[in-house]
Amino acid sequence: MADVAPDIWDRIEDYLGAEGLELDDLLIAGGSGAPTLRVVIDGPDGVNIDHLADLSRGVERLLTDTAYDPSLYGLEVTSPGLERSLRRPQHWAKSVGRRVTVKTQQPIDDDRRHIGTLLSAGADEAVVDIDGTERTIPYELVTSAKTVFVWEKSPKPGARAKEQQR
Repeated sequence: MADVAPDIWDRIEDYLGAEGLELDDLLIAGGSGAPTLRVVIDGPDGVNIDHLADLSRGVERLLTDTAYDPSLYGLEVTSPGLERSLRRPQHWAKSVGRRVTVKTQQPIDDDRRHIGTLLSAGADEAVVDIDGTERTIPYELVTSAKTVFVWEKSPKPGARAKEQQR
């Protein structure tokens, strides 16, 4: 995945700011086919699918006649989702308290894969609690990182009634 030119970032960020939203990430993705410009949007209360559709049309108008013209690129306007990539320090800061999985290019404390709770995120590094041990991970060593959605177990239907009958 590649980053996008700063002037395009600024253009889209200004448009979304006027809508009370934030440009969370902007990147080019794609394999062997046509590349896709992925615009990741977030807001204080999240973003629903109808709003994303409207924003997609607005972003498409902004990109017409630029190097990222929609006729040359696929356009994907999306929210970060339940499990989000952590590519920028701001992403890390928003995810403090969440469970994360981080892969590093070289071992830290004999591990390249680090799974735990994100305790803090600074400008250059993050601290992750891994089984009760705090591990400092410099961003420059990170090859990939994302939040991990933790499914809460709910009781089976009727389980409480059975317990009360005992």
